Amino acid sequence: MSAGLGNEVLTVINKLQDVFTAVGTSASAVDLPQICVLGSQSSGKSSVLENIVGRDFLPRGTGIVTRRPLVLQLINRPAGTNKEAAGVPNGADKQANADEWGEFLHLPGQKFYDFNKIREEIVRDTEAKTGKNAGISPLPINLRIYSPNVVTLTLVDLPGMTRVPVGDQPKDIEKQIRDMLLKYISKPSCIILAVTAANTDLSNSDGLKLARDVDPEGTRTIGVLTKVDLMDPGTDVVDILAGRVIFLRLGYVPVVNRGQRDIETNKPIQAALEYERQFFENHPAYKGKAQYCGTPFLARKLNMILMQHIRATLPDIKARITQQLAKYNAELQSLGGPMGGDSSSNMVLQVITEFCSDYRSAIDGNINDLALNELSGGARISFVFHELFNQGVKSIDPFDQVKDGDIRTILYNSSGSTPNIFVGTAAFEIIVKQQIKRLEDPSLKCCQLVYDELIRILGQLLGRIQHFRRYPALRERFNSVVVNFFKKSMTPTTKLVTDLVAMQACYVNTTHPDFLNGHKAMAIVQDRLNANKPQHTQSKDGKLPPGAINNNKDLDVEVKKEEASFFGSFFVKNKQPAKKGAAVMEAPPPVIRPQAALNERETMETEVIKLLIHSYFNIVKREMIDMVPKAITLTLVSYSKENLQRELLQELYKPDVLDDLMKESDYVVNRRKEVVSMVDALNKAEEIVAGV
Repeated sequence: MSAGLGNEVLTVINKLQDVFTAVGTSASAVDLPQICVLGSQSSGKSSVLENIVGRDFLPRGTGIVTRRPLVLQLINRPAGTNKEAAGVPNGADKQANADEWGEFLHLPGQKFYDFNKIREEIVRDTEAKTGKNAGISPLPINLRIYSPNVVTLTLVDLPGMTRVPVGDQPKDIEKQIRDMLLKYISKPSCIILAVTAANTDLSNSDGLKLARDVDPEGTRTIGVLTKVDLMDPGTDVVDILAGRVIFLRLGYVPVVNRGQRDIETNKPIQAALEYERQFFENHPAYKGKAQYCGTPFLARKLNMILMQHIRATLPDIKARITQQLAKYNAELQSLGGPMGGDSSSNMVLQVITEFCSDYRSAIDGNINDLALNELSGGARISFVFHELFNQGVKSIDPFDQVKDGDIRTILYNSSGSTPNIFVGTAAFEIIVKQQIKRLEDPSLKCCQLVYDELIRILGQLLGRIQHFRRYPALRERFNSVVVNFFKKSMTPTTKLVTDLVAMQACYVNTTHPDFLNGHKAMAIVQDRLNANKPQHTQSKDGKLPPGAINNNKDLDVEVKKEEASFFGSFFVKNKQPAKKGAAVMEAPPPVIRPQAALNERETMETEVIKLLIHSYFNIVKREMIDMVPKAITLTLVSYSKENLQRELLQELYKPDVLDDLMKESDYVVNRRKEVVSMVDALNKAEEIVAGV
């Protein structure tokens, strides 16, 4: 790649970086290629950057000095091309050169010729965002340095890694820094510059360890070995440079920085660079490859790596910009466009129409919006009708509350003062009506479940339709009107369902074609009872035993047995002998309850009643399972589909409430500004990359 083309693509990335930062948006939206500097606090990161720039400009001190990412754009500008050379302020640093200056993106138009002022501005802006304690912030500072002495390059100086909180540092400072670093270096577009002190064990390098976590193959990591001059005599980094310790495809570059004493004595960086050159040229281990060592070689290598990386990723950058632009344009349209100036009346009409259309589709089934893993909308209402209500009604057993003894008592009570000759129909009606009334509870529960499903659909539509996010007052009013409409619709619905139960209970239709009539019931019960009785057997002479005919009242047999009482099961005879000539008769007790098990006649009558109740109650259950869903659909579901739009128009389409309803939320107003800025930035970015 030619130097001209290389500088062109670097300029493109710098422009893109500026465009996104200018609107307060991270360039991570399109993952711009950049070199991120990684290392522990004592590894010499700051010295490496200052040597590359050739100027002192970074804050110094103990603890965490770099507390915000510093996006450092170096731009090679030939000497004598600054048209504002005459404008260098009087009293500037004596080292100030009209051809070298810095600019901060947050201070547009202001040039810093004094690099000490650059350091002060970095400290000032950092404290403005993070305070004066040791807190950190992911918000970057963008600094651009123009100089004839730099290689065009973009670097991101990240906070140094630390393990133990010091002073007033947060307790989780290690995790905060690690999370911030990972956010930058985990992107495939990032080149990692891992800085490690050569006089420490490479396997313990924090920078290399973190880099290996996101780049295990070492394809986008370049190692920088600092403090090579401080290694013990007889030791060197030749094995590391050869890749025999930890292999990195981009290799390692050894450098020599100024020591702490050099910094305190203000040793010029140019002198430090000269010392570095002589060190590598004269050192027995490095002099054979001195041209591949030192800060100047590192700057050139980074420039070449970054240019190659940008060239490889530029097509992907273009695609990402186009994709992001389409996404933000779509969001901008959902927010009402750049100005958000929609007509209130038209917007309300549009929202009402869209809502009612979606509501009907949700109930009827929308083939364009079908959930794959769960039931939704009208399918859930169908589930309530045909599963929950169906099973709920079928599960009602008419004899779980009415026992055989209770039926016997009802039979006696319903016959009044004259006992029935045949099975009494009054007892059947009394019991069956009681059981029919039990159907009211599941029927009303079914109404409530369908109401809940309509509220569920309402909530889903309020969250799905974009306009409701934009107009919170409209959303609240919409919700209120629809819920009230559903509540009003529930009144006739519950009345109709209650009336259905009352209709069944008020008239027992014993002529229903499916009803088992009394004769059939009697015959079935007689057959069952006879099947359970022991059969009489004939004697050897062919005659039946005495009493086998006419219920022990055969004419030729003298019956000595006492007849059973009609109320035998309610009355236990007094065994005490009565006086001669006196009638055995007592006053009835205050409460007369059954005293014995059912006799044969009572058993037969009870079984007949149970059979009739079971037959008729099943008919009623089938009819209710069929009719209740129809009633709910008529007065609630279908009614809401047909009349909800009219209700919304009456309640919302009023001149006196339109203005209040169409007030946008603060979130929407602020979000629109952000999206407009992002769309502008992406449009500019698209223009920039289109020219490459």
